[in-house]
Amino acid sequence: MATDTTPRSVDAYVASLPADRREAVSQVRELVRRNLPAGFEEGIQYGMIAWYVPLSHFADTYNGRPLGLAALASQKQYLSLYLNSVYGDPATEAWFRKRYAASGKKLDMGKSCVRFRRLDDLALDVIGETIARVDLDAFVEHYRAARGSSRKTRAAGGGR
Repeated sequence: MATDTTPRSVDAYVASLPADRREAVSQVRELVRRNLPAGFEEGIQYGMIAWYVPLSHFADTYNGRPLGLAALASQKQYLSLYLNSVYGDPATEAWFRKRYAASGKKLDMGKSCVRFRRLDDLALDVIGETIARVDLDAFVEHYRAARGSSRKTRAAGGGR
């Protein structure tokens, strides 16, 4: 029988990391926590540290799980910081990319994740600003609008 080795708490997740990654993850976690707007919570989602809208505030998500704002994970070759507010909003993404470029740091970004190997690779001030600029209720409304538009697209036969 397989056993689930996914950490059940953020502290357990951090403690399970090798020392060099533990330090980087701890510092990014503290940065996010210092800049996290009121109403968001921290926990474990999808096997990584996550910051999200609690279900007590908004439960109407497509999968019944809390709506995620950001997440932090230790991957095989690098660390990943998922920024859903950047991914889900073209204006925020343009702002983020411009601010990151101005920092002088090289941005290694997928659709929603900023990949980094060392803490020095991150533009920490830009990450803090990105987290701080998200209003919980506006984030939920943006999700509702995006989800509503995808439902309309599917109903019209265009979203396959």
